[in-house]
Amino acid sequence: MTKFDHSLDGEKYEIDHMEDVSHRGNHLAAEQEGLKRDLRLRHMIMIAVSGTIGTGLFLTSGNTIAIAGPGGALLAYIVVGIWLVFVCQAIGEIATLLPLPGAFNAWGGRIVDEALSFQMTWMYFINWALTIPAELSASAVIISFWIPDDSTFPPWVVPLIIIIIMVIINISGVKAYGEIEYWLSILKVFTIIMFIVCGILVDAGVIGGKKYGMDAWHIAGAPFKGGFMGFVTTLVSVGYSYSGSEMTGVTAAESRNPHKHVPKAVNTVLIRIAFFYIISVFLLGSIIENSDPQLKNTTKSAATAPFTIVFTKAGISAAANYMNAVVFTSVFSAINSDFYVATRMLLSLSRNGWAHKKIGYTNSRGVPLVALAIVTACSCLSLITIFVGSGVVFNWFVSVIGSIIFQSWLLILILHFRFRYCWTKQGRAVNELPYVSWGYPYGNILATFIGLGCIAATWYLSVINSPTYPGDDATPDALNVYKEKRDLYAQGLLGAWFPWVCSACLFLGYKFVRKTKFVRAEDADLDTGRFIPTESDLKDLENQGPLWKRIIKYVV
Repeated sequence: MTKFDHSLDGEKYEIDHMEDVSHRGNHLAAEQEGLKRDLRLRHMIMIAVSGTIGTGLFLTSGNTIAIAGPGGALLAYIVVGIWLVFVCQAIGEIATLLPLPGAFNAWGGRIVDEALSFQMTWMYFINWALTIPAELSASAVIISFWIPDDSTFPPWVVPLIIIIIMVIINISGVKAYGEIEYWLSILKVFTIIMFIVCGILVDAGVIGGKKYGMDAWHIAGAPFKGGFMGFVTTLVSVGYSYSGSEMTGVTAAESRNPHKHVPKAVNTVLIRIAFFYIISVFLLGSIIENSDPQLKNTTKSAATAPFTIVFTKAGISAAANYMNAVVFTSVFSAINSDFYVATRMLLSLSRNGWAHKKIGYTNSRGVPLVALAIVTACSCLSLITIFVGSGVVFNWFVSVIGSIIFQSWLLILILHFRFRYCWTKQGRAVNELPYVSWGYPYGNILATFIGLGCIAATWYLSVINSPTYPGDDATPDALNVYKEKRDLYAQGLLGAWFPWVCSACLFLGYKFVRKTKFVRAEDADLDTGRFIPTESDLKDLENQGPLWKRIIKYVV
């Protein structure tokens, strides 16, 4: 393969023609240096699938039905799903043009203000850095399903083994990450397909010995249990379960052909949401009554997970063990993604001058080693809290994570509006973009209103129903109930407001120290870091093979 030297700040980098020549000339952005474009189309699509399907669908989707009823839960998944579809469309349009490791977090500095990119990148890194200990803690709980109660097996061993495996995978390069996600995603997709088939047969009474039909939609409280407040509460939790779908924007930087791979990945979002979530929640709400106490699954155990309940009704005796295995692979997949995204955010921070420059070092495989070491150290620190039994810390982390994701989704839509304005203001035609998001601007407007509504809901839910002190003469039980409610109230306040307060401090602090200025539309940098396809890339974009084969490739 042809190789050539690319000079940057007096240093020479040997760049593989097949992997990095697409960034030749003056278009290479600093944060793209050293990365390898080793992700194929099948990796990109399955990473997008993996980001959509998480433990939230397998373990906690039943809780939404218990709170809002089958109709309320289904409507919540549809509404937030619409928001996410247009968020991914916005990501697809800009990430196809500018496949940067910082993804949407890097766009703000190009078209709005450098302080916005500083704030967004740090907040997104914090999001994934907090997610790692939460997922590691969950892995220990899931494994305990197979461990006897009287066992002396230490709970921190499993997370430690996972951390070691994560380091090995990440050191091996981005291709190893893509392959792991590909095969784990296949297992999750197979499980959902199997569930949908079983669910339809169980609901129709073909297997299980009882026909359910739509009876669960007509019991007390259904279909919209809890009214508007039940729906609003579910709306917030559903948004949390969708988080991770935006990762396509991050992986675009290491895709072999972003012009082909990114659009295909984002265009499957609507299918994934409709097939994986909407159909699954509809079947769950039709088979399991919203009054069933198992739906809440307060222990987060696979034994009482909603999917397990349906599989059990279908006569699958090993349902609990199978679902526990699937949930464990989902957590493993999530931690794999956590490590990948967190290291790329640190790389972006370093290359843009927002963190120490040594953090941006990459080895010959395109792995940001120093960033990986920092993420690994943060993960090891989480073992301390697991060892001492401070599991409450992770619940507080999770309450913050969802609000950061909501914030990122809303800012992505706003950045897309600004990007289109800058693009046309510079005299460029929309059809010159390598990928044009469909539904713009009306879809973006609708999604923005949905996003604002979800964020307002988190704020509203965090301040209502504040606990009342029972008095000094209260019984110990009453005091314990008050303390529990007080802690939950404080957790809600932290989750809803901390990300916004923190973001404001980061933005204003950076703007005050660096004296950054608002970027004029005419001066916006829309070229540095652009993907310029080679002849082989352009040929790869062409539809090849007969129609039936192209349809199968698209679906699979």
